[in-house]
Amino acid sequence: MKLEENGRLASISDSEIAALSEVLFTLDSNKATKSQLIINPQVLLPDSQTSDQIDLSPERLYKFVDENLLSKPTYAALLSLLDNYNRVTGVAENFSPGQLAEQEAFLTETISNTAVGQELYTFLHGKRLYNSEEEFKFDLKMMWFGLYSRLNNKLDSSGFEHIFAGEIKGGKVSGFHNWLQFYTLEKKGQLNYYSHSFNGPWESFPDVLGMQFEWEDFYKQVGSAIIGCSPEFDLAVYSLCYITRPGKQCKLSLGGKRLIIQTYTWDKSTYGDGKKYIGSAYPATP
Repeated sequence: MKLEENGRLASISDSEIAALSEVLFTLDSNKATKSQLIINPQVLLPDSQTSDQIDLSPERLYKFVDENLLSKPTYAALLSLLDNYNRVTGVAENFSPGQLAEQEAFLTETISNTAVGQELYTFLHGKRLYNSEEEFKFDLKMMWFGLYSRLNNKLDSSGFEHIFAGEIKGGKVSGFHNWLQFYTLEKKGQLNYYSHSFNGPWESFPDVLGMQFEWEDFYKQVGSAIIGCSPEFDLAVYSLCYITRPGKQCKLSLGGKRLIIQTYTWDKSTYGDGKKYIGSAYPATP
């Protein structure tokens, strides 16, 4: 694939993306261990029944999460961001200076302060897509946190809100592909896990689930997420796939097992010199 950024050309092959994803997988020292995270997926639902909206799982999905895991810097930085958003599309987002600082802190913790973030930057820098780490982080800030309108011409959405926090649009849950947001809302009693229609082949974390759930009266038919990975891993693989395979399927390899990430560009508005915001990114679940 030929990809042009800032007047430079780079060719990034599927095999290079797969190899890098294996390195990121290995470097993710902040991922949950089996003793730190215990999930209870319960009922596996056929794809043909995901629209039924029936709660088939009497217990919560997250049986146990070690709170010490959540106190790690990248986890704390993500958790501080998740409550900054109005989930309803058509209502403009409005951030305080403190909330904007939390966006900066999240990128610093995930990209500058972890081996995962540094490996991703080193790869993209080597492909001449970014001249410096600061340039890379600024682009991530724009593509992830830059606001655009999904409804009523209000600046009501961003890639981060859609993917990590989740939204409500058209009477349904839209986006919502982050396991920490799921855990946080389920713990508060605001989210009810119904079933799952996909369970990945991984025996340890990170794993992948495609889930059915209800978020305060709104239903998600299939919400897929990488379960048990660190925030920096989530950000890194979605960013890698969006930058190198925007609007396409991106073929990763985690522990020798294949994972496909589907990304979508936001085509109705741009930033910088015509760059496109992230519309969505999530694990494809067959």
